[in-house]
Amino acid sequence: MHGAASLTADLRRLGVRENTTLLVHSSLRSLGPVEGGARTAVRALRAALGRHGTLVVPTFTEGNSLTSRTYVSHTRGLTRHQLLSYRGNMEPFCAASTPSDGMGRIAEEVRVTEGAVRSGHPQASFAALGSGAARTTRGHARDCLLGERSPLARMYESGAAILLLGVGYEVCSAFHLAEYRVPGRTLRRYDCRVLTDTGPRWTWFVDVDLDDSDFGRLGGWLETLTPDGGAPVVRGRVGDAECRLLPLRWAVDSAVDWLTVQRPASRKTSPEAGRA
Repeated sequence: MHGAASLTADLRRLGVRENTTLLVHSSLRSLGPVEGGARTAVRALRAALGRHGTLVVPTFTEGNSLTSRTYVSHTRGLTRHQLLSYRGNMEPFCAASTPSDGMGRIAEEVRVTEGAVRSGHPQASFAALGSGAARTTRGHARDCLLGERSPLARMYESGAAILLLGVGYEVCSAFHLAEYRVPGRTLRRYDCRVLTDTGPRWTWFVDVDLDDSDFGRLGGWLETLTPDGGAPVVRGRVGDAECRLLPLRWAVDSAVDWLTVQRPASRKTSPEAGRA
């Protein structure tokens, strides 16, 4: 049974440094048996970062969106009447209360921990704890899911690290920031439901057409790189979980190079394109 002290020790051996910002994608199950579950895992992460560190997690939501894979899956085959009923009962996004979707129990524990701050994007929010939480999550523009006006850019600026705790590169959200920096990116329309002072309403915006289908290959390529004779991707175990720790800025810059070569240039589309 793993406890907070042993997990903190594992994190420090891996290379997590005090007083830094850490973006964590995680699987609680991969840690093995943990006394106290997700709460203990979060306590260990915060202890490893120290009192001036910042813990950041994705708290993405899909259930309020007409342009998400969740919506497409849940509405496939519905009649028009059923579809209208489904849309009418979709929960609107509220930063203070809407749970994340598919981000894991550790991310949810961060979101509900006292003192956590969450960015306000209705589909691609992040939650953070620690000294830089407000700075990291502030100013998340609605028409910028994961680009220059999102917490990812703030973490890029602050020299954050990425911890993949029991998960693969397929879920590494930082790679999306690289998508915004590749020339010729495609745009699409996004539709979602949000909670306002006057009740639920629908909103839409145009942003980059995000694609994570090749992030696994991108991550594999990153692990072959050793700039300046170093090894930027550190591998090790935390509890029972296989983990990777890497610099966010280096990962994004390298991903821009890879995506520029590996993905064909796409022309920009109209605001109506890509609407589900």
